[in-house]
Amino acid sequence: MSHQQFLWVVRSGPQSNSNPFNYLPEGFLGRTKGRALLVPSWAPQIQVLGHRATGGFLNHCGWNSTLESILNGVPLISWPLHGDQKMVAVQLVEHLKIALRPIAGEDGLIRREEISKVVRGLMVGEEGLAVRNEMNVLKEAAKNAMSEEGSSTKSLELLVSQWKNRSGEPSLGT
Repeated sequence: MSHQQFLWVVRSGPQSNSNPFNYLPEGFLGRTKGRALLVPSWAPQIQVLGHRATGGFLNHCGWNSTLESILNGVPLISWPLHGDQKMVAVQLVEHLKIALRPIAGEDGLIRREEISKVVRGLMVGEEGLAVRNEMNVLKEAAKNAMSEEGSSTKSLELLVSQWKNRSGEPSLGT
């Protein structure tokens, strides 16, 4: 429906060893032939996010996946499931503006038309361009923070120094 190429890691339920492709809607593989690459169970997420062909990531809004996306500059579609993920989604969509979020219907379900609309919006729409631009700004900030003189590197060095000294006081000059 979105007419975008995609990679989808399809997993079975948590208590199931069955073929995860059995959970797909009837005719799905035929309708998406040539546009879809479906992978059962697992894929190397960091490598996928780092690939130049990756234009977006439908994400459950866990912090690890979110940070991996930011470090690779990959804009997000947020789909929070539980716990703090809903709060993270609000931050990503409304405050950082690096994600789009599908809207559930009155019954609480997100329809395929809505998913298609959000995917198209992210990949080829104006809102996707705005999200992509914000993500690039955040990616550069993260890159700077992790550089040799960056704030993350300095904070980690300070923590290691405190552990080494075991005094809890920062040691200057290290």
